[in-house]
Amino acid sequence: MEFRHKSVLLDECIGNLNIKPDGVYVDGTLGGAGHSLEIARRLTEGGLLVGIDQDQAAIETARERLAEYGDRCRIVRSNYVHMDEVLRDLSIGGADGILLDLGVSSYQLDTPERGFSYMEDAPLDMRMDQRQDKTARDIVNEYTEQELYHLIRDFGEDRFAKNIARHIVKARQDKPVETTGQLAELIKAAIPARVRAQGGHPAKRTFQAIRIELNQELTVLKEALDKMAGLLNPGGRLCIITFHSLEDRIVKTKFRELEKPCTCPPDFPVCVCGRKSLGRVVTRKPILPTEEEMEENPRSKSAKLRVFERNSEGEGGML
Repeated sequence: MEFRHKSVLLDECIGNLNIKPDGVYVDGTLGGAGHSLEIARRLTEGGLLVGIDQDQAAIETARERLAEYGDRCRIVRSNYVHMDEVLRDLSIGGADGILLDLGVSSYQLDTPERGFSYMEDAPLDMRMDQRQDKTARDIVNEYTEQELYHLIRDFGEDRFAKNIARHIVKARQDKPVETTGQLAELIKAAIPARVRAQGGHPAKRTFQAIRIELNQELTVLKEALDKMAGLLNPGGRLCIITFHSLEDRIVKTKFRELEKPCTCPPDFPVCVCGRKSLGRVVTRKPILPTEEEMEENPRSKSAKLRVFERNSEGEGGML
């Protein structure tokens, strides 16, 4: 299947990156290269785009789509949490702009054998990086009932987490839960009919929770934010698109901390911790898709873009 992914908030991202023709830009979630293609088009021979993705299908597609800009592109298969290492290996000291699109790609959702979708019956996989041994099947069949309850409650924010975990554990006592279809039916049975009738697929939250746990998505995001902010050149910008409240909360909190890092108690008359601002939050409120984009691409409806800008040279930083 062809790697398809319609880039969300494309114009808004490109505009907020403030692209300089001779600058260095990093797309930490390369995907189908939609954002990267627009960045590369704006670069001159002195500019450079570094594209990072852990999905081999994305890497192959990006290489093909960015081929005409090969002299100004470097494509690396890795996780964006290792961005500092990737840039160091490429002898790049910093970036003028960094972009993350944290959504699951249309290709991943629409390729049944990848196991991301609850709309198809396929093996329980959900690996972003298929070099990883552990799959969603391992989580569903090996986690205790308490562990399943906590991850569905915390990462899926599902109020029926306890009942869903109970149904999964009871079912696997007879035989392992092997497919997305089996899991979706178990979840459906654990949720009251009156709630199911209110709209939205009953398995959505649990599938999100398992995917986040398997790929350690929130842990990776938390670990990477400080690194990425520290990699920005003076005046450089970090643009992050999130798709659910857990991610957005992490980004919002970290951006505020980078802007106002003081850890002194509120009742202190002056700051004594000495921590200095690394930059400013450009987006006081997140940038949302337009009505036209949401109509054209329904998967963009939950997207939020937040932007942070590194201090200009001479203003100092905290990292």
